[in-house]
Amino acid sequence: MNEPLNISAVDSLLLHAVNIHKDYGTKENPVRVLRRVSIEVARGEMLAIVGASGSGKTTLLQILGSLDVPDKGQLWFAGRDLRSLSDNQLAAHRNKNIGFIFQFHYLLPEFTALENVMMPGLIARQQEKPLKERATRLLQQVGLGHRLEHRSGELSGGEQQRVALARALVMQPALLLADEPTGNLDSASGRQVFELLTELCRTQSMSVVMVTHNLELAAAMDRCLTLKDGALA
Repeated sequence: MNEPLNISAVDSLLLHAVNIHKDYGTKENPVRVLRRVSIEVARGEMLAIVGASGSGKTTLLQILGSLDVPDKGQLWFAGRDLRSLSDNQLAAHRNKNIGFIFQFHYLLPEFTALENVMMPGLIARQQEKPLKERATRLLQQVGLGHRLEHRSGELSGGEQQRVALARALVMQPALLLADEPTGNLDSASGRQVFELLTELCRTQSMSVVMVTHNLELAAAMDRCLTLKDGALA
């Protein structure tokens, strides 16, 4: 039986997952994806999760980001039990507190780089002027100040991923979740994106959880966990 989290003992924690279980398939033929996975992420920590394809890494990241719900287990964010939130409250939590970066950038092709970065803030109905200033500053930080008005089809793969990084940071989230953010890039572009990610997250004091197959990048982070057959090895 899961014990409730002792909040007073974990003030330094941003995210705490306890005994996470997740199955897919049917009740008669379940496919076990995650079993008894517990993770603590400190404020400002950069954590890598590695493992073979099919080990449950992406599912775990989706649960940590409240994009998916575990079958069993507890998930706490800044001392708040996420199980107590409604769907609308969870959506607001994701938009305000969590940034997402994926292997494929998912930029909106009809919008410019600047508009893509502003999109999370526009959805949250933030004031346009300070939002635009923040988005412009982020694009300048990732070396794309001269590409503000270019659409995604006019950008290279590395540039598109840097736009996606700026978009993930525009809401100034406390937690950044990255799923193979350099996996679709050549080694030079991948290293550049990772260095930018590290620099920006350190300056903004965010926590990072990154799923990656790249052991070199994983070793450069504060801590690395291995997921094997749905459990932490």
